[in-house]
Amino acid sequence: MNKVKIHFLGASGTVTGSKFYLETPELNVMVDCGMYQGLKELRQLNWAPLPIDASKIDVVLLTHGHLDHTGYLPRLVMEGFKGKIIATPPTLAITEIILLDSAKIHEEEAERANKEGYSKHHPAKPFYSIREAERAIGLFSYGEKDQWISLSEHLRLRFKYNGHIIGATFIELEIFGKLFVFSGDIGREHDILLAPPEHPKWADYLFIESTYGNKLHPQEDVEEILVDLVTETINQRGNLIIPSFAVERLQSLMYVLWQLFKKNRIPNIPIFIDSPMGNNVLSVFERFPEWHKLSSKEYQSMCKHFNIISSYADTWKTIDDPRPKIVIAGSGMVTGGRVLTYLKQLMRHSSTTVLLVGYQAEGTRGRQLLEGAYELKLFGKYYPVKSKIRHLESLSAHADQKELLHWMEDIKNIPETVFLIHGEPTALDAFRVKIGDVHNWRVHIPKLNETKEIIL
Repeated sequence: MNKVKIHFLGASGTVTGSKFYLETPELNVMVDCGMYQGLKELRQLNWAPLPIDASKIDVVLLTHGHLDHTGYLPRLVMEGFKGKIIATPPTLAITEIILLDSAKIHEEEAERANKEGYSKHHPAKPFYSIREAERAIGLFSYGEKDQWISLSEHLRLRFKYNGHIIGATFIELEIFGKLFVFSGDIGREHDILLAPPEHPKWADYLFIESTYGNKLHPQEDVEEILVDLVTETINQRGNLIIPSFAVERLQSLMYVLWQLFKKNRIPNIPIFIDSPMGNNVLSVFERFPEWHKLSSKEYQSMCKHFNIISSYADTWKTIDDPRPKIVIAGSGMVTGGRVLTYLKQLMRHSSTTVLLVGYQAEGTRGRQLLEGAYELKLFGKYYPVKSKIRHLESLSAHADQKELLHWMEDIKNIPETVFLIHGEPTALDAFRVKIGDVHNWRVHIPKLNETKEIIL
């Protein structure tokens, strides 16, 4: 009799921190290894050792490169992990960029906190260093999509294209003949830059994200909204600040704005891209053209249209530039990055508009702005919010409830259990009810650190 013991170590009852640990008779496998983001009590969990022995993990499989799916890898290595980290080539390229950028930010924030004395910890230490990130990167191992990869005699896996961001996949993990399907983050059916996600055909045990399990994305005219915002920014001689995720959202925004200029729908307003990580991600688009819709010629032409900022000194020059302008800067949920400097200086002006694009997790500054915050805490101090706040939801890289159900509809069998993960409680419960109504499948919502034993 073979058993699989599943540990739900993250993204269970919440969106971020994806980590799923499977103990099997032959190998111990972790699927995704992400950081918590958002609420302080969640972020504090990042600092707690995992309730498992990291040295016993044989392999980590990554669905895609986002921080909430990869950002804990250096800590896992610090806790004793020495195995392989397997993902598609573009996912590993994205993960390397994100880990190094994250480590740099951790180091800089610890240094700033110690210098300015706003940390409760003395001294403040980085969550992990660049050197520790490099140790994790040294364990990377490529896995091509659509090809079965053998891990041991009775364990094999396959990566399947999933949209969402470049390199993203869902994972089919076959254990003693049973198929465990991990959705990762599921992309949109009609994405600007990416093809529609492929669909699983069989799943004995399905682990599916529920970020928008209770919502449908609005039918917004993205181009019309951006044209109006640009016109308003020019008329008010103001600033349009767009906090953006460096992977996919930044490139999608660039593409839409470039197309609007080409169609003569917006004038040649200065557009600044201030995201060192986003700049690096652009190079991943160039390296892996088969993973997206842009031709090499389109990619080159698009990049030439924007002012790409590389140095922090140029950030300040951009802030001081009196012209009406658009600034796209990381991070997408306003949790860190260069956008904080722009907001600190410019959100006190009523002529500034902050455009939030995509999901804003509970506890993030982006969610606070969305909910009408009149002040924002940045670098240990509070700053007034006088700017207009707008939200563009239809550029989200996450499938909504209808698209999630569509993604599942090709599954030919009845899964033994559907585990709902990567969602806030209201989304999880609404999606549980909907799956029950549509499919009458057995659905379970795991709690954080819950373990489930499955007899194969």
